[in-house]
Amino acid sequence: MNTKKMEKDYLLHKWLNNEATPEELEQLKTDPEFASYIQIATASSGFELPQMDSGANFEAISNKLKPVLQLHKPNIFSVVWKVAAVFAVLLAGYYYTTTLDTSVKTEIAQTETFSLPDNSEVVLNAGSKIKYNKKNWDNSRELSLDGEAYFKVTKGNKFSVKTVEGTVSVLGTQFNVFARDGLFAVACYEGLVSVAFNDTLLKVSAGSKIQIENGKLAINETVENHSPVWLAHESNFENVSLPIVIKELERQYPVKITLENVDSEKRFTGSFTHKNLDLALKAICEPLQLHYKIDKNGAVHIDAKNSK
Repeated sequence: MNTKKMEKDYLLHKWLNNEATPEELEQLKTDPEFASYIQIATASSGFELPQMDSGANFEAISNKLKPVLQLHKPNIFSVVWKVAAVFAVLLAGYYYTTTLDTSVKTEIAQTETFSLPDNSEVVLNAGSKIKYNKKNWDNSRELSLDGEAYFKVTKGNKFSVKTVEGTVSVLGTQFNVFARDGLFAVACYEGLVSVAFNDTLLKVSAGSKIQIENGKLAINETVENHSPVWLAHESNFENVSLPIVIKELERQYPVKITLENVDSEKRFTGSFTHKNLDLALKAICEPLQLHYKIDKNGAVHIDAKNSK
């Protein structure tokens, strides 16, 4: 290689590193080849590189990236709790439906005959209600009665009829129970029944009946019929207050009855039919010297005859 050329390259190197003396710089400028390098280097020395904000650039790039959905593995304990909750709901529903009471209810002028789970037969009089539990019937033959019903009970463990006035218990027999408005009457047609009221226990044998009024025994005598007369569409009373008789009449006929100037203490003994309202009213009013009138709307008004 040319020695002179090497010396000029060395001088250029020194100048680029700011190590050349003024004399050496002048020597480079006199050479046409190296003078152009010096002009380029001088012109580019004024350039400035733009400043880079790495943090801001990273945030801008991150914002443009689409979020990646992360798939979570199911928590085994969460699944178990959900399954347990479903079973709990199903179990509660089963328990609720199987422990519900069964109700049988009759409306005005309606009777209903049905069988209990042990094939005991019940005839429910008008405006009455019976409630019992089918699920537990084999363990406890027990029902509640509001109104009047006739029972033919199959033999088995104790059979109980609960009312607000008292409880009737049997093992297997035929009997009738009336429990309304403070009047509690039990008639036995077959076998033997036990009647409990106000800490008192009475045995009623076949062919006998008792009548309890406001918690006190009023009648204890024999029955002439072999079944309740209301099964033959007739209501029968013995020394019963008139308001109780009138309420029973309203249960057998779709009418509203009002008493005007009538002594509510009047007592009635007798019967009335369920098939003819006019005959029923006569059967009640004539023995008590009362007058009745049926208005154009079908309502019945009863008052004392001497009040006219």
